[in-house]
Amino acid sequence: MGEKRTHKSRKPGGGRKKLKPEYDAGKNLKEQMDAAMVLYNSNDSLQVIADALNLNPIKVRKLLITAGVYESEMAEKVRDTFEEYRETECYKEAILSTANTLQLSKASVTSYLPYQKGVYFSSTAAKEQISVGAERKRRYRAMKRWRADPTEENFWGVVLAYAGVKFKTYSGLPFSYEIRKGRNGQYTKELWIDRREKSKSLAWSSVLLALRNIKKVGKVVDRPKALGDIRGVTYIYGMFYRFGLIDVPDEVKRRFSCRTVDGKYRLGG
Repeated sequence: MGEKRTHKSRKPGGGRKKLKPEYDAGKNLKEQMDAAMVLYNSNDSLQVIADALNLNPIKVRKLLITAGVYESEMAEKVRDTFEEYRETECYKEAILSTANTLQLSKASVTSYLPYQKGVYFSSTAAKEQISVGAERKRRYRAMKRWRADPTEENFWGVVLAYAGVKFKTYSGLPFSYEIRKGRNGQYTKELWIDRREKSKSLAWSSVLLALRNIKKVGKVVDRPKALGDIRGVTYIYGMFYRFGLIDVPDEVKRRFSCRTVDGKYRLGG
């Protein structure tokens, strides 16, 4: 037998070269998504957007779902069902389980889910990673979920969704809050109010206590103390108004300063 060839170590970066090194799937996806969002924000239909971008309407819808700006009853049903199965199953199994549960084809299920690669971020991604439009949709979905099923867990989802949003106190002072994660990576049930140099903490139990003291959703609450003698209630008062849980007197609305298109006062954000 002949002599064995001397083994040569592979150089870093070696291997088969890309046939199209300039091709970037993630970049292309983002460009298509951004273009679709511009047209969608102009209230163009999926077909009009598809014609303008030389794509089919189903792909346009998937791009908008990936961007977090498209909303429909079916899209929400598919997403919620898929995410529930995804907690215990791999991606492919969750697709099949969703299809069986909703009596849809596998292709139909995937058409209502975001692209796996590129610029998609999950529903639990940090707000810094998603667009302003996607943030608004996240808050809308959280509130809709809680109104349909007013559990403590769903209300916590609302509070999480509104972290970082600007509120105002009864006297008109601006503030926001953040929710930090503990060592285990889970959110702590404590809201940190950022109004001065030193943040104040607001216990989740205080928020729940005030929530239970609301006699009727949408009813005028004259002042914070009407929600109870609770530490930090002046902040809770502003939050609940922004959430749409309570109404406030006109003089307080003027302190909040922002009107909505229907003539009512509301905080921005």
